[in-house]
Amino acid sequence: MKRIITFIIAILMLYLIPSCSPGANTNTTAPAGNSVTSETQNPSVTQRTQPNVTEIEEASSQKEATQTYTTDISDDTTTRKDSHQTAGGSGKYKTLKGKRSSTAKTYTGFEPLPEVTLNVTDPTNLENLLTTKIEFSYGVAKGGTPSDQTIRNQAYFDSKSFDAIAYDNNTTEKVLYLTFDCGYENGYTTVILDILEEKKVPAAFFCTLDHIKAEPELIARMIKQGHIVGNHSAKHPSFSDISRTKMAAEIQTCDNYLRQNFGYSSPYFRFPKGDYSESALDLVQSVGFKSVFWSVSYADWDVNSQKGSQYAFDKVTSRLHPGAIILLHSVSKDNAEAMGDIIEWAREQGYKFKSLES
Repeated sequence: MKRIITFIIAILMLYLIPSCSPGANTNTTAPAGNSVTSETQNPSVTQRTQPNVTEIEEASSQKEATQTYTTDISDDTTTRKDSHQTAGGSGKYKTLKGKRSSTAKTYTGFEPLPEVTLNVTDPTNLENLLTTKIEFSYGVAKGGTPSDQTIRNQAYFDSKSFDAIAYDNNTTEKVLYLTFDCGYENGYTTVILDILEEKKVPAAFFCTLDHIKAEPELIARMIKQGHIVGNHSAKHPSFSDISRTKMAAEIQTCDNYLRQNFGYSSPYFRFPKGDYSESALDLVQSVGFKSVFWSVSYADWDVNSQKGSQYAFDKVTSRLHPGAIILLHSVSKDNAEAMGDIIEWAREQGYKFKSLES
């Protein structure tokens, strides 16, 4: 009997010892739908040694969003790298002015505003926003109604959530916004300013840096008279032809000159030549500026092809509509001579002139 018991115990030991061995269960395949326990609870050091493409792009985008740059446009301003204000930073689309001071060495008598360094988000356009040039077209308004093209322009801006305006489609009131583009002086801006002051009409003058430097007294008068001096870039390039970084440099250079020499900054921008792209609209908005287009205009910029004040009067008054943004050029003799009559006629029709900031 003892021999039989001993034999049975020996057989059992042969089976039990292998089942308790550390190498007995070599199958590490987890059931379908589950992770292997060792990987989920204690990931190995070598697991995912390289980030995926999405992570690289996100990290790059985050880094680029915090980078600043110094403008590569040669002028007499310098960029303060310790300043990261955004134009209009004290309130969305609010013009900034320095304090009045008898000792301020600016053309306006306002204390200089600190220069800014605009942060260029997505400088290489990783979002693949369209860069195709769009030459702004506004159509011809008739019968007190904006053109179909103007309506489509604003619908496009709104659908893309761009801070851009072709006309004020948020009102049915008979309001008008008077704006001028200023690239050089032809002797008529003073006449226009005199009429605006007499008629108490606000306006916005979109000026290039060259014009600002050449005519500081006129620019100072615009500011002190309560008008907006908008940013029309430093060198007037087509924004659809330059990089996002250069777009920001164009805006920054012009803005910083106004800040330092006039104690003034306005967050309103008009594209040179009216050329823009989806990427350009995004860039302008991202650095804190509102793009201002127009719904009423005519071919008034050619100083060698002026056709008389009546022609200017007829062209402008026949195209007015509620919410219109009027674009004129201050170099036009016809505009200067017709300005008073245009204002009076519009008011007789029940129109009111308002500032872009009202």
